[in-house]
Amino acid sequence: MPNNKFYSLPDLPYGDDELAPVISKEQLSIHHQKHHAAYVKGANAILERLDQARAEKIQLDLKAETKALSFNIGGHLLHSLFWENLTPVSKGGGKPEGKILEKIKEDFGDFETFKNEFGALALGIEGSGWGTLVYHKETERLLCAPIEKHNVLLTPGAEILLVLDVFEHAYYLDYQNDRAKFIEAFWNIVNWEEANKRFENILS
Repeated sequence: MPNNKFYSLPDLPYGDDELAPVISKEQLSIHHQKHHAAYVKGANAILERLDQARAEKIQLDLKAETKALSFNIGGHLLHSLFWENLTPVSKGGGKPEGKILEKIKEDFGDFETFKNEFGALALGIEGSGWGTLVYHKETERLLCAPIEKHNVLLTPGAEILLVLDVFEHAYYLDYQNDRAKFIEAFWNIVNWEEANKRFENILS
């Protein structure tokens, strides 16, 4: 029996005006309803083509199809993590607490060093991509790591704890081409409770 499951666009865990003024209602709505939705639609369309080709014994360009599928699935999954990484201005920002703060201090020395390293990494990503904080189980290390586009330079086995979208579509209405200003504002809406929960789940 063929698999009829496909990807779906998640609801935002807050109102589309609750991240303002860091991210405006218009910017958030376009990002979620247009850009993220496009990755979901793109991934599902490829899955449908693959299903149809198998059913009709048609040969597709699998190299091209699977590359595009990886891009769209990566876009969907990273955006899904990103929305959960954000929280209303009234609740977000500040410093993390719990085990993730302890680990940040252990691996980076202090929170400000981590914050500066993460910000510099995100600012320096060429073109479109993501800044991430990841945990590597084998070395038991936190690292700031880039992801280009949605699926390039992502280290296999890296567990993502925190992501920041630095595609221009994430900030162009509010910050134009000033990525640095967007990155600095991001710290005011970080959901550290979610990041800490991800870390604790990995350790458990």
